[in-house]
Amino acid sequence: MNNSFSSLRQAIRSSSKNELKFYNSSYKPQWRHRCSQCLRRQPFSLKRTLRQKSSPADDPSFQSIVDAPAQLVRSGQKHNAGIIILALIPITAFCLGTWQIQRLYWKTDLIARFEDRLIRPPLPLPPQIDPTAIQDFDYRRVYATGRLRHDKEMLIGPRLHDGNDGYLVITPLERTGQDGKQKGSTILVSRGWIPKKMKSQRLRSPESLAEGEVTVQGLLREPWKKNFFTPDNSPEKGAWYFPDVHEMAAWAGTEPIWIEETMRPDLMESYRREEKGIPIGRAAEVNLRNNHTQYIFTWYSLSLATSVMMWMVLKKPPKGVRERVRRSKEW
Repeated sequence: MNNSFSSLRQAIRSSSKNELKFYNSSYKPQWRHRCSQCLRRQPFSLKRTLRQKSSPADDPSFQSIVDAPAQLVRSGQKHNAGIIILALIPITAFCLGTWQIQRLYWKTDLIARFEDRLIRPPLPLPPQIDPTAIQDFDYRRVYATGRLRHDKEMLIGPRLHDGNDGYLVITPLERTGQDGKQKGSTILVSRGWIPKKMKSQRLRSPESLAEGEVTVQGLLREPWKKNFFTPDNSPEKGAWYFPDVHEMAAWAGTEPIWIEETMRPDLMESYRREEKGIPIGRAAEVNLRNNHTQYIFTWYSLSLATSVMMWMVLKKPPKGVRERVRRSKEW
């Protein structure tokens, strides 16, 4: 029995040696394959060796996501600071709308008082006027008699009238009495608008430069204020961009009293005056803008819209905790 096993073992050893010897001597690889990377021929029967890529698992300090504790970034938080900003918008818009209601009442009452003064008969302008009392007589119809000082004329502009460029003519009025002597202070009269081409007095009709004693009827007014984009006046250059009553009075040597000459609205008369360079006076009416009703609608609409948006955000069902948790960037 033992002899048979030993003989079988020797036969297997001899056969394996013969096969190895045959492989080394008789096998010849066929060089039919060419590598696409290095362009070297390789036997088709041999497999290409693949580069082994580095794996994070080869790093001794590697830690699996299974072993690393999860980092909780956000959980159970329904709203953030943005809801506070969203809540301030409707509150602020509601307050502004309420403020515009108060402004509407104030502007409506102001226009009513001015219109009440317009229907009253014109008042003769007293010889001496307190400039601080002008506000109580704003839009009051008055008249004054005197001589126009065309040599101290001032042009405020550019000013538009029906889409045309031009200037406002400001002329000092030396008031006189029945005897022709000066009586009362000298005031500033806004005579009206002239086109730009009639800027020079030599181009105007003599009718526009009235000589002798004249009677001016108009409105006792507080002129408009300068806005942010209006440049400063330059009296030394004769450039006036807005009616600064005190500055103009100091330059012309008059009292800081401003009267706007009025005329009855007439289209044909306006065309005639424009062609001859005669100042076109303003109409005796209140021209204050009253847009507060539009502002009320705008602010209250914004308040309502943002309130609905905030209600939708608050009533929106919260997402599940699993959806509100973001994974750590280190995973």
